[in-house]
Amino acid sequence: MIAKNEQVVILCGGEGTRLRSETEFKPKALVEIGGRPILWHLMRIYAHHGYRRFVLCLGYKGEMIKDYFLNYRSHDFDFVLNMKTGERKFLNGDNVEDWEITFAETGAISQTGARLSRAKKYIDTDTFLCNYCDGLSDIDLDELVRFHHDKGKTATLTGFHPRSRFGVVRAADGIVDYWQEKPLMTDQTSGGFFVMNRNIFDHLTDDVSCVLETDPLEQLAATAELALFSHDGFWYSMDTYKEALALNRMWDEGAAPWKVWA
Repeated sequence: MIAKNEQVVILCGGEGTRLRSETEFKPKALVEIGGRPILWHLMRIYAHHGYRRFVLCLGYKGEMIKDYFLNYRSHDFDFVLNMKTGERKFLNGDNVEDWEITFAETGAISQTGARLSRAKKYIDTDTFLCNYCDGLSDIDLDELVRFHHDKGKTATLTGFHPRSRFGVVRAADGIVDYWQEKPLMTDQTSGGFFVMNRNIFDHLTDDVSCVLETDPLEQLAATAELALFSHDGFWYSMDTYKEALALNRMWDEGAAPWKVWA
């Protein structure tokens, strides 16, 4: 896959309060699926489509994300360590990802809009991709980017059909005639796969309370500057511990639709 110039901005600074059993000691972005952080899985999806320039918007326990990547090769490959000099010689570490990562400290309690605004100085392309780092998909990112350019709007969000957290039951004359456990919903939700133009920053502020999903996107929708790319394929959000377990189960069973890479 030919490398593309557009950057990918990942908002990975939140606490993940609904995953407290996992995120009390590490950021949500480092919650593991199959022994790898969800952040790694997400970056792998983008890299598969040629998007290998990342800006990570850090916040809660951001130093742990830095450490993960700074020690990435040491975790994965055999090496010889010279205790006197600290030099490490890697024995089988040539096949490492060719990613360029910018680590941007965007505040411990900043909301999503503020994080994106504070990363502006590191974004050097007119068009860039953006993600929340809490959902995985088999989306075709090239189709998404083409759609964004065709529509010519400030931002494009991807709509996914979420799965209901509850079963659905119907009855006739008091007798159940329909039952479905956690069906896909007809309505769509924004699953975090965005494409944006630089004029999105006209709608953001550095104030910690700036939430991307409220005033900024509402303003764009009101002025017909927000496009919707519909994806009917796989998408799964990791907001709770139960959902993290479900993603791990998919991975362990070899049934992980988001694993689009070889």
